[in-house]
Amino acid sequence: MQIDGNLASSPARRCFVIAPHDTNEQPVILKAIRADGDGIITFRAVDEDADTAHPVIAGERIDVRITHVRATGTTGQTTIIGYA
Repeated sequence: MQIDGNLASSPARRCFVIAPHDTNEQPVILKAIRADGDGIITFRAVDEDADTAHPVIAGERIDVRITHVRATGTTGQTTIIGYA
């Protein structure tokens, strides 16, 4: 996995639509994700050994360094945007 060279506290330099997948890592470690619909996003934070299922409402941004966004356990949203 490529680690983006900018600091976690600096603004994102990339944004893209995420296709949740049960095993694939994101192309870079994400700074945040945002959902455009209500539901649950299941993801793996960079320093964790287990996934987190996080309920979201439309437009909510989750400011967590994320390596994976899982298909299993992710429900409801129509689009998830990643920021890196």
